[in-house]
Amino acid sequence: MTTTAESGTHTAGRLHDPSVRGFASDNYSGVHPEVLAALAAANDGHQVSYGEDDYTARLHELLEDHFGAGIESFPVFNGTGANVLSLQSLLPRWGAVICASTAHINMDENGAPERIGGIKLLHVPTPDGKLTPELIDREAWGWGDEHRAQPLAVSITQTTELGTCYTPAEVRAIADHAHARGMKLHMDGARLANAAAHLQVPLRAFTRDAGVDILSFGGTKNGLLFGEVVVALNPEAAHGLVYLRKMNMQLASKMRFMSAQFIALLEDGLWLRSASHANAMAARLRAAVDTIEGVQPTQNTESNGVFAVLPEGVADKLRESFRFYDWNEAAREVRWMCSFDTSEEDIDDFVAAIRNELAAYNAGKTIT
Repeated sequence: MTTTAESGTHTAGRLHDPSVRGFASDNYSGVHPEVLAALAAANDGHQVSYGEDDYTARLHELLEDHFGAGIESFPVFNGTGANVLSLQSLLPRWGAVICASTAHINMDENGAPERIGGIKLLHVPTPDGKLTPELIDREAWGWGDEHRAQPLAVSITQTTELGTCYTPAEVRAIADHAHARGMKLHMDGARLANAAAHLQVPLRAFTRDAGVDILSFGGTKNGLLFGEVVVALNPEAAHGLVYLRKMNMQLASKMRFMSAQFIALLEDGLWLRSASHANAMAARLRAAVDTIEGVQPTQNTESNGVFAVLPEGVADKLRESFRFYDWNEAAREVRWMCSFDTSEEDIDDFVAAIRNELAAYNAGKTIT
């Protein structure tokens, strides 16, 4: 009897087929080899726990290189934890946060900001995932009214959940508008690197220099095994982060392994190379589907995601070979995400599958 190992189908301990590719999420990708190497290098010997290690100190230096001196940084396990922690530090118990209806904190965090953070979310519908001063003003009211949660912060996502990107000027307009009304500004930067790659500006140009008070800096979607960093760009606006991180179960004992990953990402530009590649693959996909009759893109492609409407039944047929998610099932809108390891061949194979399924759909429509 031939074993799995003898057949060469899988290496020892592997339970999946690495040739299977998909476009469901940039979380589906593995860990970048340079990040894995950094983890291995950090693994020897002993280091002080809970962030008093050499790697976390070096990470802070790198973050200051990108965002400027005087910041505070707090590595955490995941994006939901980073967002809840950030928002809690900005607000009193009676504070509320204005966000887009599509915001991750509103749609995809299972009520964590409200249930764990105790924060009321005031969400506003947007056509492209982006807030504006005018949209913010739909919920920016009621100060001094004891019956209403007080709007004391705004949260924006860069890039947005719809794959669109705020320009530095747009962030600055929101920051100025929020600050003039006594509100603080949080940025969910789960795909911050993709925004920088699209805008071709430094990270601080659309964060600290544009008036953002606190940032959830994402790493998992850009090739890390796990980990994000809360960066207090304006430490005077954020309170109690060192205590809140522990209370929110986001304090890692072996923090060197979180920090070592971000060092690999930030030290020689891996963050930008990986994000630029993911964006380029999404641009390649978008350019191709723009030429396919029956595919209706719904958003500008400004990062590593493509959103489109497909004819009835076509998405399910495609999913027999390539996994991806519905974004708005009722409207037949789907989302296709690219990653640091998406290849041109992956895109071309997927585009060929889309063409084939649409040809079959159109042929069936003609017959009936």
